[in-house]
Amino acid sequence: MILEGLVTTLDPDGSPHLAPMGPRVTTDFACLTLRPFPTSTTYRNLRRHPEGVFHVTDDALLLAKAAVGAVDVFPPVRPAERVAGVVLADACRHFEFRVATVNDSQERVTLEAEVVHAGRGRDFFGFNRAKHAVVEAAILATRLHLLPLAEVAAEFRKLRVVVGKTGGPAEHAAMDLLEAKVRDAEAGR
Repeated sequence: MILEGLVTTLDPDGSPHLAPMGPRVTTDFACLTLRPFPTSTTYRNLRRHPEGVFHVTDDALLLAKAAVGAVDVFPPVRPAERVAGVVLADACRHFEFRVATVNDSQERVTLEAEVVHAGRGRDFFGFNRAKHAVVEAAILATRLHLLPLAEVAAEFRKLRVVVGKTGGPAEHAAMDLLEAKVRDAEAGR
C-alpha cells in the first residue's frame, strides 16, 4: 500500500529538508519502500546520510507547499530519537527509518528502509474529501514535467469542485497555491 506523507532528511549543512513522498508501507509499518527521483534533494540526502523520518499528517497545506517548493518557514521540529534527523512537531505519526538497500538501476530509484522507531504526535483529523483532493492535486503538481498540461488542468478543475464543497481555509489556500503552479507551467514560467 502507498501512504502519502512527508519525509524529512538532513542537508549537507545539517539543516532539515522537507519533501512529500508516498512510500509503499507494510501493514505493520516495519518497512518503507521510497522511490525518489534521482535528481531530488531527498535522494541526494539519503545517499549521503541514509536516515530520515516519514510523517503521517493531515496538514494538506503543508503537503502542498512542500510539493511545489513553497515552504517559506520550516515548520516546528524536534530531534528524532533513533536517527540523526528531525520530527515534525505537528505530525500525527512519524516513522524514523534507515535505508537498508538502494537500487538506482531504473529511472526511479528504489530505497528499501527499515523503521527503527515510531511515534505518535496527535490525533488524525479524519477523512475529508478536500484534504484528499489537495493531496491528489499536489501529486499532479509534482508531475507537470511528465503529464500533458491540459490533462492536469482538467483534473484540477474537478479537484477544485471537491475543495469548494468540503474544504476549509487551509485546503482552499493549498489549491490556490497549486493552481498557481499549474498556471505558471501553462505560461511557460
